[in-house]
Amino acid sequence: MITVTGATGRLGRLTVAALLERGVPAGRIVAAVRSPAKAADLAERGVQVRRADYDEPATLATALAGTDALLLVSGSEVGRRLPQHRNVVEAAVAAKVGLVAYTGILNSDTTKMALAEEHKATEALIRESGLPYVFLRNGWYVENYTGDLAPALESGALIGAAGDGKIAAATRADYAAAAAAVLAGDGHAGKVYELGGDTPFTMSELAAELSRQTGGRIEYRNLSEDEYAEALVSAGVPEPFARILADSDTGIARGDLTTGSGHLRALIGRPTTTLADAVAAALKG
Repeated sequence: MITVTGATGRLGRLTVAALLERGVPAGRIVAAVRSPAKAADLAERGVQVRRADYDEPATLATALAGTDALLLVSGSEVGRRLPQHRNVVEAAVAAKVGLVAYTGILNSDTTKMALAEEHKATEALIRESGLPYVFLRNGWYVENYTGDLAPALESGALIGAAGDGKIAAATRADYAAAAAAVLAGDGHAGKVYELGGDTPFTMSELAAELSRQTGGRIEYRNLSEDEYAEALVSAGVPEPFARILADSDTGIARGDLTTGSGHLRALIGRPTTTLADAVAAALKG
């Protein structure tokens, strides 16, 4: 049995789809979700839907029963993820799960980004558990930038504090395909995959691609970390999270979110989605 946590989230749902595309029988896939009603479409396809709340250990014990391979999709609540992940790992130990794949962050063992701290701690927790594991250290999602292009198109500018740092971003679908390949394949236990797009880009290059495809003039305005955090707060982002995002941009400027490993391409068996294709898809809506 292959279990995917957070299976109604954007990455989890794409991973379930990728497993089905690989020919994994729907009945061998468990969608572990906080709200089963949101997974009705998966149930209709024959996928097992089980309730699993990271904050409720009893639900996790039931959800992970009979699991051979588990994808632990990292929680979205920054600051609360470690205790939530601990609940999942303890349930996985009790269920004698055969393999735990964890979606961490690119270069987590070397980056100084604040966002990486919970990922580092979770990886340590999994190692200490004694469970066979594989770490899928995902780089940035291209959708972090293309998910809402309206402000940039309206103002004619992208803003950030990433300087000329390269970003080895890839689409969620690319990362999901890699996760599916690991979950449905063999020989991945003990591996650490640094996952990122084939062609890292800078924010200025992203702005240039947007300009090319829209026919407008969009520039990248580089701010200091504090200025960027303040701009995010002004746009409605809660200050603690704005500070984390701004710190992450400083990490990008240092080179923390780039890689030339080729691991993502190797796992999915094809080139990663290009920046041009990702931008084009976003502009089409």
